[in-house]
Amino acid sequence: MSSVPLKRVYTKLPVWIVEDHHDVVCHIYRAIASRHLPPQNIKMVHLDSHPDLLIPVNMSADTVFEKEKLFSELSIENWIMPMVYAGHVSCVAWLHPYWAQQITEGEHRMAVGRDPSTTTIRVTSTDNYFLSDGLYVSEKQLENSKALRLNVVKVNPVKPTEKQSEEDTERCFAKRARNAGEASCSELLLRCTDTLRPAEGSKNTSLAAADDDEDEGSTSYVVKRISAFLSETEPYILDIDLDFFSCKNPFKELYTQEEYAILKELYNFRGPSPDAEEEELDECVDRRVHQLEDLEAAFADLLEDDGEDTVTRWASNPGMSSLTQLVSSLKSRNLCPDYEMVHQAGLTCDSSELPHHISTDEEIDRLISAVQLFLKALPKPTLVTMSRSSLDEYCPVEQVDSVQSRVLAVLESLYGLLDLHKNYENSSTDTQDCQPQAS
Repeated sequence: MSSVPLKRVYTKLPVWIVEDHHDVVCHIYRAIASRHLPPQNIKMVHLDSHPDLLIPVNMSADTVFEKEKLFSELSIENWIMPMVYAGHVSCVAWLHPYWAQQITEGEHRMAVGRDPSTTTIRVTSTDNYFLSDGLYVSEKQLENSKALRLNVVKVNPVKPTEKQSEEDTERCFAKRARNAGEASCSELLLRCTDTLRPAEGSKNTSLAAADDDEDEGSTSYVVKRISAFLSETEPYILDIDLDFFSCKNPFKELYTQEEYAILKELYNFRGPSPDAEEEELDECVDRRVHQLEDLEAAFADLLEDDGEDTVTRWASNPGMSSLTQLVSSLKSRNLCPDYEMVHQAGLTCDSSELPHHISTDEEIDRLISAVQLFLKALPKPTLVTMSRSSLDEYCPVEQVDSVQSRVLAVLESLYGLLDLHKNYENSSTDTQDCQPQAS
């Protein structure tokens, strides 16, 4: 008789809703421990305006094997890769709206492992997303490496057919406004063809034809890309950040345009040439790591003493002359600037800015319809995790409840009655919730 434990099946599809995205890891681990998910090679379909694929820069790789310590060191931008290194996750499809383009579209193969020189987790991808955080090392430098298959897949909102009258559309949106997420509204929105709006800046300025399988961002494109690695029988996680539907860059409200421009100059990332060899890549990462270390040290110093001598000393460093102007501007609005927050904002200003696109209600509905269309063509997930991302304002706080209601209505229309857990209503994640429980 086989000693492999039997896979368990949930009676109802569990949906765990958290506020901060990294808090979903607790519930994923719980599903692994209860044998509803396998311990290795889990696949994840991840809808988000942000990849969340960074790595805690200074975290020891061995931390992934100490659950409670791991939970305490994760953050919203770096919760997936530690699960890859631990062997739990091996395939991620990052589904992004057209305004979020932090990683090159397409399939990426990489190794995620332990760098013995620093004892930290590092990755072999040469995409600027990883290089700009100093996370790249060559594969020969890694120990205990795990393979990651990353698919970056754009999703565009559907567009109503010409047959759908403006009166019908307006009536639907008015009804939804009265009762967010009502099923009849979802049904009316699905009277849409798979006709999509191209991404801003796209060379294709015409609307995509419904039957064009190759059109980047179409529902058929999304289904084709995901079906290439997702089988009918394999368990997988459906992960949704509500900022996928409407997204803010909260730092843009904290700083003036002038201050933000200075941060972009200070933290600018100078990448390698397109055909860079290993030596150039290593030099690029080394240069970037030193740049970020200097900036972190500068703002730590300013936190203690932002007097003229301290500012002048740091501004004399190569590439940091604009620090004087930045500090002067910050202090003109606040005598005690939060320099730690300034540094965090700067870390988002490298090769590309954080996405910022506050969607209209109509665009949210059309994105939700696009999601409903492609999910209908995919196997049922084993587990759904969802992040509100509203307290840090990545998802606009005035929209988050309505978006959540509409997304849940879609999930219920596709998968039936849900086992819903609104974990964000607790003051903090209860660690007991992360322990295995009977189905």
